[in-house]
Amino acid sequence: MSNILVIGELGGGKVKKVTQELASKAAELAGKIGGEVQVALIGNAQGAEELGSFGVKKVFQITSQKLEQYNTEGTVKVLAELVAEQKPSIILGTASPMGRDLLPRLATRLEAGLASDCTNLDIVDGKLVATRPIYSGKAIVDVKFETAIQMASTRPNSFVPQVVAAGAKAELVALAKDPGELRALIKEVLKGKSDKPDLTEASIIVSGGRAMKAAENFKILLELADVIGATVGASRAAVDSGYAPHDMQVGQTGKVVNPNLYIACGISGAIQHLAGMRTSKVIVAINKDPEAPLFTKADYGIVGDLFQIVPLLTQEFKKVMAE
Repeated sequence: MSNILVIGELGGGKVKKVTQELASKAAELAGKIGGEVQVALIGNAQGAEELGSFGVKKVFQITSQKLEQYNTEGTVKVLAELVAEQKPSIILGTASPMGRDLLPRLATRLEAGLASDCTNLDIVDGKLVATRPIYSGKAIVDVKFETAIQMASTRPNSFVPQVVAAGAKAELVALAKDPGELRALIKEVLKGKSDKPDLTEASIIVSGGRAMKAAENFKILLELADVIGATVGASRAAVDSGYAPHDMQVGQTGKVVNPNLYIACGISGAIQHLAGMRTSKVIVAINKDPEAPLFTKADYGIVGDLFQIVPLLTQEFKKVMAE
C-alpha cells in the first residue's frame, strides 16, 4: 500500500485551510494508488480529528518543547524520523513561507525529488505527476519523479476542500519527539498588524499600483477589502514609490499569489507583476489606460479612475453583503 503524508500547518492552534485543501486532494490521489492519507502536525491542534471528513485516516500530532516555535532544523529531524517509521511513497506540503523553507531541506534529508509551487497533482501509471508553472508562468510543465519518495508543494487555493466522509474522524496519534541539540532557537515571532490572511493564502486580494499616488490613498483599498474579506497587496512600483511595505508586494520579486479573485487597481500589468498573480482564478483590472497590458489577462476590465470606481464598488458590495 502506498500512503500519502501531508505536512500540515497550524494557525492560532487550528488546522489551516491550506491543509484541508491539500488533504482533500491527497484523498483523491490515494484512491488511485490504494493508499491512505496521513497528516503530520507539529503541535496539538484543536479539531484535528475533523480532517477525517476530508479523507484523512490518521493525524500524527508531534510535540516537543523545543519546537513550540517553528524551527527548520528541528522540524526536519522529527519529520524525517516519522517518514522512516511510516514509509509514505508521496509527501505533500504547501508552498507557503513555512513550506518553502522546510520542504527543500526535508527532501534533501530524504534524498527525494521535489516539485515546488505546483498548481495541480495527479497519478499516472501509479506515480505522482505534478503540474507547475515555469519561466514566470509563461509555460506549464508536468514533473515526474525518479526517486522512491515523491515530494511536491502546492500553491494555496489550488484545490477546493471536498468533504468525502461527512462526520468522519481521523485517528489521532500523539508523538513526543526530541529533535536533539538545535543550533538556532526562535525566541519570539512577531505578528503583523493585520489580522487578514497572508497574501500567499488569501482567497481574495485587492492590489494597488503606482496610480494610488500616495500611501494614505490605500485606505480606499482597505475599505473595500474589509467589506469583501480581502487582503490588500501592492505592485512593485507602489512599493518602490514608498506607498506600501515590501511584505505587501505581489510579483516576481515579491509574493506569488493564487487567489480566487484578484482585483488590480491602477496596475498596468508588467511581466514581473503577472508572474506573481497570473494563476488567479478571476482577475479584475481597473485602470484609466485602456491599453494597459493587464486588460489582456483580465477576466473583467473597468476603464476609469480608480478613485471613483473603487468607492463605488465598496458601496455596491456593502449592499450585496447586506442582502
